[in-house]
Amino acid sequence: MRSGRTVFVSGGAGGLGAATVAAFVDEGWRVVAPVRPGRTAPEGTEPVEADLSSETDITAAMAVAAGDSAAPLRAVVNLAGAYGGGGLVAETPVAEFERLIAVNLRPTYLVTAAALPHLVAAGGGGIVCVSSRAALSPWPGAAGYITAKAAVLAFANAVAVEYRKQHVRCNTIVPSVIDTPANRRDMPDADFARWVKPEEIAPTILFLASDASAPTTGATIPVYGQA
Repeated sequence: MRSGRTVFVSGGAGGLGAATVAAFVDEGWRVVAPVRPGRTAPEGTEPVEADLSSETDITAAMAVAAGDSAAPLRAVVNLAGAYGGGGLVAETPVAEFERLIAVNLRPTYLVTAAALPHLVAAGGGGIVCVSSRAALSPWPGAAGYITAKAAVLAFANAVAVEYRKQHVRCNTIVPSVIDTPANRRDMPDADFARWVKPEEIAPTILFLASDASAPTTGATIPVYGQA
């Protein structure tokens, strides 16, 4: 049964995306997800073709998300991003450093900026961003990723301050290593039992996007599992 609410989920096809989309679908949300041309959208979503680095594409995609009067846009979930590491600062080309900032921060900025007028017009809503435990507890060899995720956290806090009087909340989850097939492939010797599972994170995202979290904005929520 539809809840009369729409959520826009970027990165819905990623490791955390399927569990997040499923959580919203189960609660009756209309889920709009941007996908690159030729890519498959997550099951249960209403796909819209968009390049997450393109302001024009994101603006058009957000108009689709906000275009159902029976289910106004009430939430945005920024899952899009990517990990990168492998060298100390002096060993990391500036192009790689800038790429990681762009791939993690730019989609979050563009999606959030495009959504805010619609959320305000709808009377408010929730925005959820994804930083990383690395932004709070850095380790050597991933300065670009760490900086990018710290920037996402700072950006989310700025949005929270700017829009709380318009009843728009912006909160950030901070995962440790998420138990995805890609991470298992990249770290085959790790203790997977200590990693947090996407299905364990999705309910927190759903809560922060929903009216149940109305008093909460500018929060940094750790979702570490046993790590």
